[in-house]
Amino acid sequence: MNAGKVWLVGVGPGDAELMTLKAARVLGEADVWLVDDLVGDDVLALARADARLVRVGKRGGCRSTPQSFINRLMLRHARQGRRVARVKGGDAMLFGRGGEEAAWLRAAGIEVEVVNGLTAGMLAATAIGVPLTHRDCCRGVAFVTAHAQDGGEPDWAALARSGLTLAIYMGMKRLDRIRDGLMAGGLPATTPVAVVQSASTPNQQQLLTTLAQLPAQALAAGLGSPAIVLVGDVVALSSLAEWPDGLSRAA
Repeated sequence: MNAGKVWLVGVGPGDAELMTLKAARVLGEADVWLVDDLVGDDVLALARADARLVRVGKRGGCRSTPQSFINRLMLRHARQGRRVARVKGGDAMLFGRGGEEAAWLRAAGIEVEVVNGLTAGMLAATAIGVPLTHRDCCRGVAFVTAHAQDGGEPDWAALARSGLTLAIYMGMKRLDRIRDGLMAGGLPATTPVAVVQSASTPNQQQLLTTLAQLPAQALAAGLGSPAIVLVGDVVALSSLAEWPDGLSRAA
């Protein structure tokens, strides 16, 4: 039997219409889907009627499918000649463990192809009318995770001095540390900040606040994961900035 192949497919953070045409084609041809927790029903609807769907969700703070088990599943199905779609929210190669999985599979002799998807940091900004870069406000953008495998965290002070817009992933349980680290690095307490939960989905919520008020206002608003924290002067350009309560639910 010929060996199969694994596609690492990013499907974005929620809106299936924002997937690439290639992602939709690959998903429609796959024999087996290994699906992350945040993949929505409209994406799952693209599966063939005879495709096998296996949920292997990984959520911060929740019980998760071990990565080693996911690796073995991909390997087993590929060696049995199947076309395997490892389906991930956002982009597989940006905080999606795609690099680890691709390297492991290639070392085992399995062909792997990556199909990129839009990452939540981009769509969160777009959802509230914020440009991640703007020549009057910043030099660029940094996509940062607040939750490292070893329990460490970024050098917040260095990021504060960088002049970059920050799109922070997996940070909702560390808002106090994010605020303190960025302010210690020199960012003013009044730096504009946005929190966007479930970007591009019907459940989207967002908060516009300042760096100093971030932890308290996010808690008061009841916001949680999955969410992106956007930090920088570009947040002041949000199309929602005039909303009096700073909190809204998408229509």
